[in-house]
Amino acid sequence: MSSHILCIGDVMLDVVTKIKVLPSAINYGSDTESDISTHGGGAAGNVASWIACTGNQSTIVGHVGKDSAGAALQSEFDAFGVHHHDLVKAGAHSGVVVVLVDPTGERTMFPDNGANSGLTLEDLPELHGFDAVYLSGYSPLDPASRSGVLAMMKKIKSAGLRIYFDPASVGGMKAVEKSEILDWLTHFDVLLLNEEEAEYLSGKSRHDEALDYLNNLVGTVVIKLGASGAIAKNRNSNIEKVAAMTTHVVDTTGAGDAFAAGFISEFEETGDLATSLAKACNVAAQCVAILGARPRVGTKI
Repeated sequence: MSSHILCIGDVMLDVVTKIKVLPSAINYGSDTESDISTHGGGAAGNVASWIACTGNQSTIVGHVGKDSAGAALQSEFDAFGVHHHDLVKAGAHSGVVVVLVDPTGERTMFPDNGANSGLTLEDLPELHGFDAVYLSGYSPLDPASRSGVLAMMKKIKSAGLRIYFDPASVGGMKAVEKSEILDWLTHFDVLLLNEEEAEYLSGKSRHDEALDYLNNLVGTVVIKLGASGAIAKNRNSNIEKVAAMTTHVVDTTGAGDAFAAGFISEFEETGDLATSLAKACNVAAQCVAILGARPRVGTKI
């Protein structure tokens, strides 16, 4: 039985610039050879797209501008089968991220939120028919969206839906008092974050200590370990760990979003940490093997 996941957050156009030299060898002030392509992006948009590829349903809550980028993003969602309503925001330009990818597959991002800023409670659709919610941290971390997203959280919790939260980035979190972010976490059911984010929020460098600290706030905590796989823990349970799948890395952009989609799709079906981590690593491996943060249209997982 498939699940229907509501994905709230950023919808972006990614301009992927793949350079053939390490960043230290970029010719600043001059030319550096590169391969450039454009793709749909934004954490929430990526998660919604990968979820649709797992045989589940997804609906995106976000905004694009009334421009060529917005039209392309809407068209891509339609091709994936991602549901969307009132996606276009008048008088705003679509969000764009310039993604710099080096020869190791590591990426550095330069985001312009554009139309994504300013989410309000009115953007939340009727919650009947949804099984769970994914929330990208980029939305509550955006001052223009924070009050609206916090209001959404209260309504979602009152509806009894499970909320999966990805805090997005340490850089973004540093603009908000850590105590405020820790208070947000108490409203979530599942926390998906990377090692750097886990250490920042918990103050613990050891994975087991970080899991224990964060489990005091969130019932299920998942820490992504990149090439080392992932670990997770339910409150008052043992740690589960899985290895990453071996694959040829082309571009790590969106790997965490693909991981989240894989985890959510399996956890909603089985509630089992080990199998959910394995599914998450499988989807993430498919993401890093291609250029861009979204699957190819027609991909089935």
